[in-house]
Amino acid sequence: MALLQGSGELFPALVADMDAAISDIQFETYIFDCTGAGAEIAEALVRAARRGVRVHLVVDGVGTGILCSPWPERFEEAGVRMQVYSPLGPLGLLFPKRWRRLHRKLCVVDGCVLYCGGINVLDDLHDPNHGALEAPRFDFAVRMEGAIVEEAGEAMEQVWWRLQAGKDARRHRLADLVRDLRAAAQARQAERIARESALAGPADGTGLRAGLLLRDNLRNRSRIERAYRRAIGNAREEIIIANAYFLPGGKLRRALVLAARRGVRVRLLLQGRYEYFMQYHAARPVYGALLAAGVEIHEYAPSFLHAKVAVIDAQGSRPWATVGSSNLDPLSMLLAREANVVVEDAGFARALRSRLVDAMEHAGRRLDPLAYGARPWGQRLRDRAAFALMRLALWVTGNRY
Repeated sequence: MALLQGSGELFPALVADMDAAISDIQFETYIFDCTGAGAEIAEALVRAARRGVRVHLVVDGVGTGILCSPWPERFEEAGVRMQVYSPLGPLGLLFPKRWRRLHRKLCVVDGCVLYCGGINVLDDLHDPNHGALEAPRFDFAVRMEGAIVEEAGEAMEQVWWRLQAGKDARRHRLADLVRDLRAAAQARQAERIARESALAGPADGTGLRAGLLLRDNLRNRSRIERAYRRAIGNAREEIIIANAYFLPGGKLRRALVLAARRGVRVRLLLQGRYEYFMQYHAARPVYGALLAAGVEIHEYAPSFLHAKVAVIDAQGSRPWATVGSSNLDPLSMLLAREANVVVEDAGFARALRSRLVDAMEHAGRRLDPLAYGARPWGQRLRDRAAFALMRLALWVTGNRY
């Protein structure tokens, strides 16, 4: 297993594995942006498809939308098969059912190698909304081999065939629809078997224990949040969480407060730069109770923080770590398809902890409880308005959080 920070570490490893692919590449991402280093991934997919590798690419209809020319033409010419998850119609995001997005970032190569994390196909120094960045985006992914790869591959296969079946239904191709529904059912059965196999033993031959947590709106609605709460409840020494969009529900907030009150050192590394109104302001009303309980909040300053990782008791007897795509906010926990890898390994946990502590100490600003309590009324009003809008959005979707 390898911990990879940013596209600077992820993309070269990913390209090397895709260039060595023999039979199959499955790729899912929220954003596929070919600016700068992102073009390296697109080129690798094209090279693989041209030498006969089956390449399936799924992108989200909001995060990616329509690729800019010439990439759609190049993908079609090379044989890269691409589908868009829940493309937006003329009414955009007006209907709540359109808020359910594909947010996970997964790649499986030849059924042998898995990449999972929070890193989109997006150059670390480029932002689609803010342009060039002065410092790289802060994010992580992992590269893994072993039984866990099969589970990820089957889950991705299931999504692919469901999308294909929907396309056939819209085009009234009934024979193809029946075939694709059968393929989706077979993928679902294989996913169940793979999951049971993966949970029965280690993910590779090293004895390292790892598992894949998937979140969807059917059978796996709360797997990722339950894993967080269980690990936080078992914490004895230290909890470090780095999360881009942090607005945890009541149960998760209480778990963090209780951990801090029983003497666990709880440190949060959160977004320190304004990116989106809702995510930035809606999170701040929950800081008060956490700060009052002794939770440390550090805001990442040099660039955008995009990580969704955590490490618990890295230096203890039962280390726990997770790297993935799931934010601790309602959009991820209640609406989006997400994927996190959970690892119980001292070496991996310590490596992740080292990078997070370094970021807090050298690139973060610790939030002072007194300064938080004295923030201007204008900011408080924006915070409360954003929080209320988030609660209203959840009510519209029929969810409680």
